[in-house]
Amino acid sequence: MDNNTIDNNEEQQPKKKSILFPIILGVIILGGGIYGYKEYQYSQQYEKTDDAQLTANMAPVISRISGYISEVKVKDNQFVKKGDTLIILDNRDQKMLVQQAEAALQTAKNNITVAQASTQVTSQNINVADAAIATIDAQIEAAKVNVWKTSQDLKRYENLIKDHSITQQQYEQVLAAKQTADRQLQIIIEQKKQAQQQTHVATTQTKASDQQIGTANAIANQRIVEVESAKLNLSYTVIVAPESGFVAKVPVQNGQFVQAGAQLFSLVRDNQLWVIANFKETQLTKMKSGQHATIKVDAFPKLKLDGYINSLSPATGSSFSILPPDNASGNFVKVVQRVPVRIDLKNIDKSVAQKLRAGMNVTAEVNLAQ
Repeated sequence: MDNNTIDNNEEQQPKKKSILFPIILGVIILGGGIYGYKEYQYSQQYEKTDDAQLTANMAPVISRISGYISEVKVKDNQFVKKGDTLIILDNRDQKMLVQQAEAALQTAKNNITVAQASTQVTSQNINVADAAIATIDAQIEAAKVNVWKTSQDLKRYENLIKDHSITQQQYEQVLAAKQTADRQLQIIIEQKKQAQQQTHVATTQTKASDQQIGTANAIANQRIVEVESAKLNLSYTVIVAPESGFVAKVPVQNGQFVQAGAQLFSLVRDNQLWVIANFKETQLTKMKSGQHATIKVDAFPKLKLDGYINSLSPATGSSFSILPPDNASGNFVKVVQRVPVRIDLKNIDKSVAQKLRAGMNVTAEVNLAQ
């Protein structure tokens, strides 16, 4: 009796174990299926990448002129406002150039005054010559009348001398008067020619003086530009912040020589941050501008930021590299490319924005359904 009972118990135990294993296996398969379904649904609605960084505008601080640094007013990581003085260059050379340009401008203005005075003198000479010509014209008319009168007298005396009505002396007196009148007319005509020539010379001088005034004015305008340029270069000796932001590392020191156009350091602007997320090309099928994105910052695990896709890059990241790949030049190995996507952040608290730094790693998740 007891032996039979023991045998029955031994037969029942393996049966219980064989039923428990399929149940566990079924639960695992069901759980895996549910997880896979959820992952599939997630992949249809979201795209995610951890190849993303915070980015900010960086304003370069550039010297417009060459010179030696006299004083550095900022330090590493210092916050500055737009217009704050950053660096002062030695301005002694620029001051001398300003004084030199101002002296040249004063000389040009004096030349204008001299040319104007010369024009006034020549204009007065023209007026005097015109008055002389008018007087000579009146004298010519009077001389012509005298010539006509003496000519008429000579004709009458020629007839009278033939009839011996007058003496030879009387005839010669009339003939001499006629010749004198002719010579006086010729002399006055020559005087008119000389006066006209003087008028022509005075007119030419006036035109030359007018041209000198124009030239002097042009030179004065050029000198004015040179003065403004010299003053502008003098103002460039004070380098100010082009934008508000944080100063990056300041590698320059007092006494250092800087070249014109050289970038001294950069300012990281604090008024705007965005994310550059590098998604795989296979993730861009449903991605478009305006879709909502959630940003997680590695430095602050509990922080979540809202954003939206602003734009997608027109080319892959490798296309902008110094040596872009050229698959036609050798063996082809297909590599999944990544495309930079700009995600703008919205509704960021100022206190949170002050903690964020350009270059921080983030994770970007885009909702494709929105």
